Amino acid sequence: MLSLRPGQPQDEAFLRSVYASTRAGEISLFGWHSSQAEIFLRMQYDAQDRHFRGHYPHGRFDIVELDGTPIGRFYVAQQPEAFHVIDIALLPPWQGRGYGAELLRSVQQQAARDGLHVSLHVDRSNPAQRLYARLGFQDAGDAGLYRLLEWRP
Repeated sequence: MLSLRPGQPQDEAFLRSVYASTRAGEISLFGWHSSQAEIFLRMQYDAQDRHFRGHYPHGRFDIVELDGTPIGRFYVAQQPEAFHVIDIALLPPWQGRGYGAELLRSVQQQAARDGLHVSLHVDRSNPAQRLYARLGFQDAGDAGLYRLLEWRP
């Protein structure tokens, strides 16, 4: 069964591994030694975490678990007009199994009950765009390297 729980300080190593998995393809292109990649990923994770928590101080920064086993992260902020999906990332073995769709549908259901919409940013090269389109997210603007997508009930 898929569930969410608030992230705790003891989850840091797990969260770093989730982040590293999202950058693995990019990192492999640099041809760095593993120690160089580790330093880069540490700095990038720290910067991203500060950014997310600074911009969304009331956000939920949850660990995704499947039958009690951590498999990813799901960060969402409820704002006055919308739910904003800050980040969704599952470890590679758990991708493509419908878990991301299940998480997003749960936010869509809550937004529909509350009369709100759901927004998210997605990297233009992210294959998850197909998932977002299937779930009814539509282009709502250009944000540089990212697309702003929205779903409305």
